Formats: sequence, C-alpha cells, structure tokens
Amino acid sequence: MTLSTATPFVVQYGADLVPNPIAHGGWGPTLGGQVVGGLLARAIEAQVEDTTLQPARLTVEILRRVATEPLQVSATVVRAGARMRSVDAAMTQGGALVARASALYLRRSTQPDGEFWSTPVDLPPIPEEPEQIDEAIPMFIRAYGPTGDSNGLEFPWQQAGPRYAWIREFRDLVDGEELTPFIRAAMAVDVTSSMTNFSTAGLAFINADYTLALSRLPDGPYIALAALTHTSADGVATGSSELFDHLGPIGTGLSTAISNANFDPKGKYARPS
Repeated sequence: MTLSTATPFVVQYGADLVPNPIAHGGWGPTLGGQVVGGLLARAIEAQVEDTTLQPARLTVEILRRVATEPLQVSATVVRAGARMRSVDAAMTQGGALVARASALYLRRSTQPDGEFWSTPVDLPPIPEEPEQIDEAIPMFIRAYGPTGDSNGLEFPWQQAGPRYAWIREFRDLVDGEELTPFIRAAMAVDVTSSMTNFSTAGLAFINADYTLALSRLPDGPYIALAALTHTSADGVATGSSELFDHLGPIGTGLSTAISNANFDPKGKYARPS
C-alpha cells in the first residue's frame, strides 16, 4: 500500500461519521484515542476562522469506550474575547455522550525579548519514510528507546528508561479531507499515554483523558514525542511528553490513565514494512 491509497479512518455520510476497522485502537474493537481526539479537534477548528488565533490548549475526555459504529460530533463557541476564544465539542453515539473536548485559542502577538529555559531533549533524527506501508498499521510510527534505536526489543518502550517516537499520519482522518496541522497534533498527542505508561512488564494503563498544549502549530507531516514524566499509584497514572516538529519544540502533552489489562500493541505500534 502506498501513502496515497490508504483507507481513511472515517467516512462521512450526512451528519454521521462512520469509522472503518482501521480506526480500532489497541484495546479492542473500539476507536483509538487519536481518532477520537482528531474528530473533536476537527469540529472545534471549524468554529474558528480567525487565523491570528493560535490553538493553545485542547483537552479530550473519553467518557466511555467509543464503538466502531456511526457517531456524531458537534462544537460550539463558549466565549469569544479580544485575545481568546473558548470552544467546546461533544461526540455522541446512539444518543449518548461518549467523549468531549474543550479548547482555548489565544491571539498571536509580539514575542517578548529574553532567553527562556526548558529541559533539554536529544531527539533521534526523523526516520526515512517508506514507500510501502502495511494497510494494517494505523499510522507510521517509529519508536525509540534510550540509545536512539530499537535496542533489540520488539517494543522499545518496554524498558525503564527514556523513550521517543516520530509519528506521521499518512491516511485521511475523514475521507477526502486533508489533515490540518492542528488535527495532526491532536492525533499525535494521544501517544503520550502509551509512551509514558509502558513499564518493563508492558502497558497496563488506558487513557482516560489527555491535554495538548501548543505554543505553535507543527510544520510538516512529522511530529515527535519525548517522554518526560510518569507517576502512578494504586492504578492511577499521569504522564507528560514534549512535542516537536522538524524545527524544534511545539508544545506539551499530558495524560491521565487508569489501570487496565489486555492491551495489544501489535497493529498500533507494529513496525512499518
């Protein structure tokens, strides 16, 4: 399969968005978090035509498992001020609310003078893009461990050390629609949960919600994540990541998760052919 012939995650029929099987996440026949977040971000972005507004925060709450069945997404502007805009979005299925999101847009202005400090991160380089990708892989993702390569592990995050990833969404979220930079970032940040919650024994935390904070939109199709923190106790976990494009850092991801077994990383994180 070439990048241009990939099956889309979702097809739109009137007000309904109908997922294809490729939209399944790693927890069974339910929608992956990146698809849920991408669809909510898509509805939010449609409410903001002012290009001087920067999407600075997106919080996605997955209230229940989203079935691979027709769904609807709507969004409304909650507040519009001189320097900001707040937008809420809701995803429903069978008349029930299954996920929701809130977003904050801030107006771009003059960057203040001075030097700022941030924790340094040494990313692996952007991987070579394959000409062919297995149709069973939802997205192109190259995962790295502490030495910048796979460390001989099938899943290089299954170790007690640093972990990174470069991601490239190559299929349409909604059939026939080009992915915008904001939607790309909203889909990529979902990886924060699995990246930060892998242990030496595997992945046993499932995303409850996640937040994307952006200082600017990504440039180009590739987005990188670097795991920054993990904390967990009594089956509740938090994790944070830093997001990058080929020019440098663009924002931060934050995930909250709950203990849950039966994750199958094959497919979601399978190696590209």
